[in-house]
Amino acid sequence: MSQLNILTLPDSRLKTVAQPIIEINDDIKQLATDMLETMYAAPGIGLAATQVDHHIQLVVLDVSEEKNRPLVLINPEIIEQAGLQTHEEGCLSVPGIYAKVKRADQVVVKYQDIDGTHQELTADGLLAVCIQHELDHLKGIVFLDHLSILKRKLALKKLSKELA
Repeated sequence: MSQLNILTLPDSRLKTVAQPIIEINDDIKQLATDMLETMYAAPGIGLAATQVDHHIQLVVLDVSEEKNRPLVLINPEIIEQAGLQTHEEGCLSVPGIYAKVKRADQVVVKYQDIDGTHQELTADGLLAVCIQHELDHLKGIVFLDHLSILKRKLALKKLSKELA
């Protein structure tokens, strides 16, 4: 296992749209393991392959307090959503920046697990937010893209000062 380098804004690779995974092989399984290690060490609750410069549809998550319930989502797709919630979000690729983002309160996501088995998961609350946030990364979207132009500019200005 090894920790991976997390891309941060303004790195343009974060805007890359991820491609579907055709075969779940040992390399994909190792990448998922390394992503979990990287996410836990950061510390974070979710990480998309795009954030570690692998532009494939792979996401790891763990919103448990004990950090002992990892989820690996391969080729995830939200097939249903309901309700609305506003939650303060942060991102490992946008260090030190937090903002309130409106997202669906409940989602149903279909995906393949690490063994290639097709699954469906209904999530609400923080897990629903995390899934939507990470799936955005697979589309080349960061949470700042959900903010007004003014709030986004202020956040990017703050980020540039943080990174300077």
